[in-house]
Amino acid sequence: MRRPQRKPFRRQEEELHKINGRINSPEVRVVFEGEEPRVMKTSDALALADEQDLDLVEISPKANPPVAKIMDYKKFLYNQKRKQKELKAKQSKIVLKEIRFGPNTDDHDFNFKLAHARKFLEEGNKLKAFVFFRGRTIVFKDRGEILLLRFAQELADLGAVEQMPKLEGKRMIIMINPKKNK
Repeated sequence: MRRPQRKPFRRQEEELHKINGRINSPEVRVVFEGEEPRVMKTSDALALADEQDLDLVEISPKANPPVAKIMDYKKFLYNQKRKQKELKAKQSKIVLKEIRFGPNTDDHDFNFKLAHARKFLEEGNKLKAFVFFRGRTIVFKDRGEILLLRFAQELADLGAVEQMPKLEGKRMIIMINPKKNK
């Protein structure tokens, strides 16, 4: 039984761009720093890059002739990775905070939970408030809905209601998104 032939190992970076000897077109348009691009033979461009101890990197392979740039390829890859890392760090992560009520929640408890909800919305977190009905308290559905609507009304200056109160099983849920700070 014959073993399947393995593909040669290639580094992932080299698959992104053709560099130096991997460029197989006869002519390339070479882009220089601060100069006009010039069309030249690939061998001449490689010699020019070699003189400067830099790499010839194919940037736009579909152009006619392909566009190549003389640069330090490892430095270029490093800068690209750094930019991607910075973009990833700047992305905002949405956190969902939950606040639980009972259908017979008193005013003091309501105000205490309202203060927490304000803090969550000011931090830019999404809020999920729900009334949990235990046992026979399910008969107080209207009380739960009134409680959630009052809660949303109190937070109207900080957040916008995404989903109105909706009964799902033993829970009545309302979703509130933070308003964008201007």
